[in-house]
Amino acid sequence: MVNQIVDPLSLDFATLRTLCTVYDAGSFTAAAEVIGVNQSAISYTMERLRGVFHDPLFVREKGQQIATDRCQQIIAQVRPMLATLQRLARPEEFDPKSARHTLRLACNYYERMLIIPLLVRELRRQAPGIELVVVNSRGTGPERMLRGDSDLLIGPRPTTQTGVYVSRLCREDYVCLMDPAHPMADRTLTVKDYVALDLIDITYEGNWVSSYITELQAMGHRLRPALIVPSPAGVSHLVRGSTLVATVPRRLAQAMGEGLRIVECPVGGKFDITLMWPPRFHADAMHQWMRGVVIGLRRELGSAGKPKSAGARPDP
Repeated sequence: MVNQIVDPLSLDFATLRTLCTVYDAGSFTAAAEVIGVNQSAISYTMERLRGVFHDPLFVREKGQQIATDRCQQIIAQVRPMLATLQRLARPEEFDPKSARHTLRLACNYYERMLIIPLLVRELRRQAPGIELVVVNSRGTGPERMLRGDSDLLIGPRPTTQTGVYVSRLCREDYVCLMDPAHPMADRTLTVKDYVALDLIDITYEGNWVSSYITELQAMGHRLRPALIVPSPAGVSHLVRGSTLVATVPRRLAQAMGEGLRIVECPVGGKFDITLMWPPRFHADAMHQWMRGVVIGLRRELGSAGKPKSAGARPDP
């Protein structure tokens, strides 16, 4: 007979598994051996189940526990639930060849020039069904990513942002891009030489202060640029045939500076380009694969960072 009424929401999957085990084993004793508990634990669990389902569930006939009709109905519903839970508990598998997914990646001009082409090449080769949507991070990439505006972020490592995962892709520093006919094109620049040049100040729309500027300010220097622009896009055309000098990351200078001279900046201003992702995607199989593809580009990014002009410093 049923001795108590139990809230059905108090049941857990282990309790339901016990019900199925008793049904399969045919006795409380045999079920206890299968699960690895004593018989009193089985009896206690069965009393709770009887209180939930308002049915004796098993009756003893000829020395065996015989399931009631109500018990058989319950077992038929419970088994698929347990099977679904076990299936969900298995590590998720991801097949890039058959995957169909849209992934939003936030970055800026540097990454669109140097990293996105490499990434698209790998996606076309390994996972042609993944659609990549690139959005502008505009200096607030980590915050926007945490809000759900993007799935991944590639860019300079944030100095204060918390709550995101970060992996370094490469180390960068700054060089000077100038016309080959510039009077200082074949000189080793000192800080005094540098601050006297016709400099282009790239403001990154106010969303990023270049580390070389921070270092110069710490030395007590204040730049008086000849030209201020919001982005590095197009600065190679501004430099060509003029006395203007653009201070840009080394890899970017090599990508955009064909026919121009790359001269070492006396203030390198090293910084990291990183891959960032939010906690919500950390254990996701597709995102784990995607991060592996991006991180796998480190070797090519390292090669791109090797200097092409005499006297240049290698990427550490």
